[in-house]
Amino acid sequence: MTTPAPKRGLAWLWHELFEASLVIKGLLAGSESLAGLGLLLTSNQLILRFVAWLTHHELTQDPTDPMATWTRHAMEAFSIETQHFFAIYLMTHGGLKLAMVLLLARRILWAYPAAMVMLAGFILYQLNHWTHTHSPALLVLTAFDAFMIYLVWREYRALKVPQPAG
Repeated sequence: MTTPAPKRGLAWLWHELFEASLVIKGLLAGSESLAGLGLLLTSNQLILRFVAWLTHHELTQDPTDPMATWTRHAMEAFSIETQHFFAIYLMTHGGLKLAMVLLLARRILWAYPAAMVMLAGFILYQLNHWTHTHSPALLVLTAFDAFMIYLVWREYRALKVPQPAG
């Protein structure tokens, strides 16, 4: 990739943060897509047996273990329909983010505003979901996405400014 900002000063640092955030987003998006594919290709019964095996030892030592009992309880509601929903959701969500990362890495100009809109949509969804779960992880993801919007916006502005020749 060519660097639009000079290799000095604050502009260079912001560009490097943008590049690093693309790598992080790309790795997370790829992992998310692969997890969705794994869910789609793995039988529901195999997942349920794996969770039972995973929690069995904990529950024999402590039948009231909160994590193991919560996991077992969650698996009771893990139907094939739920599994397919999560598989398709993860593959779609991860695929969209991966496409966004690739377009931004190639410096496709229209992808910058599209990425900001897409990230804003993810933020709205995550905040809505947070009102039901109060999960700190959702707040961390939301903060990262908000920071990513800022970095994309800065990079977009820098790319739109005509670069001097030489």
